[in-house]
Amino acid sequence: MKIMSLIITLVAATALLALGQEGTVEEVKQGAKKAGETVKNGLETAGKKTKEAAETVGEKTKETAETVGRKTKETAQTIGEKTKETTRTAHRKSKKASRKAKTETSEQQSTNQTPNTPSPNDR
Repeated sequence: MKIMSLIITLVAATALLALGQEGTVEEVKQGAKKAGETVKNGLETAGKKTKEAAETVGEKTKETAETVGRKTKETAQTIGEKTKETTRTAHRKSKKASRKAKTETSEQQSTNQTPNTPSPNDR
C-alpha cells in the first residue's frame, strides 16, 4: 500500500506539474499575442501619421510653388512696365534732342549763309 500510495502521489505530482506548465505556456502565448497586436497597432498608427504628414508637406509645397510663381510673374510684369516707361522716356528725350539739334543747325545755316550775289561793297 505504501508503494501504491507513493505511485499515486508521484502521478498526481507529475500531473500537477504538467498542468502548471501548460498554464504558463498559455500565459506566454497570450502575452506574445498581445505584444504583437500592440506592435501592429503602433505601426498602423505610425503609418497613418506618416501619410498625413506627407500629404501636409505636399500641400504646403504646392502652395509655396504657386506663391513663388505668382510673385515671379508680378515681378516680371513690373520690370516689363518699368522698362517700357524707360524706353518711352528715352525715346521722347532723344526725339526732343534731335529736334533741338536740327533746329539749331537750321538756324546756324540761315545765319551763316552768304548771298550768291555780290554785295555793293565788294566791288
